[in-house]
Amino acid sequence: MNKNEIKAYFKKNPSAKIKSKELSRLLNITKPHDYAHLKALLFKLAKEGYLEKIGKRYRFNAPTDGKLVGRLQINGGGTFGFVIMQSSNIGDIFIAERNLGTAFNGDMVEVALFARQKGKSLEGQVVGVIKRRRTEVAGVLKKTPKFFFVKPDDEDIHRDIYIPKDALNGAVDGDKVIVCKLDWQDGMLNPEGEIQEVLGKAGSYDAEIAALAMEFNLSYKFPDAVLREVAKIPEEIPATEIANRLDLRNEEIFTIDPETAKDFDDAVSIKSLENGNFEVGIHIADVGYYLPIDSELFEEAAYRATSVYFVGKVIPMLPEKLSNGVCSLVPHKDRLTFSVFVELTTRCKIVGYKIAKTIINSKHRFTYEQVQEIIEEGEGKYFSHIFKLNKLAKTLKRKRTIKGSINFSSNEVEFELDDNGKPLGVKTRKEDDSHALIEEFMLLANQIVAGDIKNYEKKSTIPYVYRIHDKPNPEKLNEFAGFVKSFGYKFEPGKGSIAKQFQFLFEQIKETEESAVISEVAIRSMAKAEYSIDNIGHFGLAFGNYTHFTSPIRRFPDLLVHKILFHHMQNKQELLFNAAELDELCKHSSEQERNAVNAERRSIKIKQIEFLKDKLGWIFPGIVSGVTNYGMFIQLKESLAEGLVRLKDMDDDYYLLDEKNYLLFGEVSKKVYRLGDKVEVKLIRVDEEKRCIDFVLLS
Repeated sequence: MNKNEIKAYFKKNPSAKIKSKELSRLLNITKPHDYAHLKALLFKLAKEGYLEKIGKRYRFNAPTDGKLVGRLQINGGGTFGFVIMQSSNIGDIFIAERNLGTAFNGDMVEVALFARQKGKSLEGQVVGVIKRRRTEVAGVLKKTPKFFFVKPDDEDIHRDIYIPKDALNGAVDGDKVIVCKLDWQDGMLNPEGEIQEVLGKAGSYDAEIAALAMEFNLSYKFPDAVLREVAKIPEEIPATEIANRLDLRNEEIFTIDPETAKDFDDAVSIKSLENGNFEVGIHIADVGYYLPIDSELFEEAAYRATSVYFVGKVIPMLPEKLSNGVCSLVPHKDRLTFSVFVELTTRCKIVGYKIAKTIINSKHRFTYEQVQEIIEEGEGKYFSHIFKLNKLAKTLKRKRTIKGSINFSSNEVEFELDDNGKPLGVKTRKEDDSHALIEEFMLLANQIVAGDIKNYEKKSTIPYVYRIHDKPNPEKLNEFAGFVKSFGYKFEPGKGSIAKQFQFLFEQIKETEESAVISEVAIRSMAKAEYSIDNIGHFGLAFGNYTHFTSPIRRFPDLLVHKILFHHMQNKQELLFNAAELDELCKHSSEQERNAVNAERRSIKIKQIEFLKDKLGWIFPGIVSGVTNYGMFIQLKESLAEGLVRLKDMDDDYYLLDEKNYLLFGEVSKKVYRLGDKVEVKLIRVDEEKRCIDFVLLS
């Protein structure tokens, strides 16, 4: 199977819109390995633009006959854009607002160039839309005396959408809706559409979550074919499968998770050995048993690549029967697992390890809060086990810190929600010993599994999934050094170990009010961790070998690692995935992860705004988290919500921006506002539609 065979099919069938599984039948592909290769080639042809991917189907992308074609990127306000050209020998083309035509952000467009002025970049005009990035849009239906329109949630859709009365589909003013059949022929008029689905009343929890999922192109519902496969999965484990596994059902094994968790990926155990060492067991849900690689379930998991955790709601990678049911390591239920057993000395030297398919029956479900109380009180259920695990975890953390591992401290917020999803309270989440206990053993298992694949290498290298993290860009580090200097801290990229400097800085800012701001900017100054078949190591953790193995219920790369590792543990010589297809799956998973992170951040921001909207006039403590030429951003101490103090509301002086020193200063009074300054602000405006918060300073 090669690209030309696939191209030949689509040239003969230019109107076909087909799933990979249907295409495999038409091309007489029967072996799982060949089918996986076909999927990788389809991914690649879609990336190259030869095919278009719509959901899980592929279709031929018509040639553009030599036209100037690229993807449009419009700025947030819709005032200008750039077309990123498909041809590498043409630079980006600037598009003024008046020349955007009928294109939305992300559309594939045709461009006409203007005569180039000396010293200026290319400028042009959108003359046609070749392919819409979005065919459906979520928003709120609004009624005027004469007509209806939808205000889109997504900033990419920078124009309101006119809805004819005969296209309302039962929607009424104030409903959260999905608009389809977008038609926009005249840039002087608004686009037109039809209501496809009413999600509920705007502001209702389920409606907002569904709309947010659509905004980030997340699959909110599972296809019928996937649900039919799930329905056939038995609740009971076959006796033949139990016989093939190491039976740990009588062992003292337990889980430690957040209080609100419903899917339990991992469990732990510990035994004292006669030689004075410890055997720690890290037991991970064996999701791979339930997902053959030629199944609809596996294909859907590959497409989703990750679960997405909105505030109070999860869009899971796997259907609920798996994620919360047969795969989840709930207490007092037999569950299939993939276990890593590590023999450690009291100083956490690895004496040996074993990886095996197992079956467990968790004896207890702990929350982080319960384990923390046991650690602090020195007593409680399984105290002896927890005490030993905690002591080893502290040693593991100390050892990796000495080697240069950076312990990023990112403050996260927790919301208390009522039954309708309305936020009643918000607080910052505290990272304590109970969190670190689990984290250290997951890190340990991931390291061991990342290195273990080498035991199965023969003459050729087995393609594998690694979690990598490149060294930071020197230019970004210099910018970060200037940033922290404005807070009064020292960070010198050119002197000594970068990792050690980050460690020292994070130790200094611990428990300070500015720690959240500095930690967030520190993370942004670093390279992004991603999945790759090329193992360059993990800079942030200072690990030469690292992967993700411990969360297969919510992360597809972990599932891939399970599949590949077990395949070679069975001494099978052929590759389960070749390098090209595994590389595509890694890239797709990395993209989906970044998209999920952005969606989750948006969810948090929406809930922060909802929490504050009925608190107009309230006074809050905060710190200056950013300065611009139109005001300064304030991050509130408790909720970590960020809002703007506008310069027009700072009427005690005329303030100027000093970008280099990250400050605003008064021209007359010489009053200075720097990053990290503690302030008190009054909430004066909350705009849910524009998702913004405004404050005024209290003198």
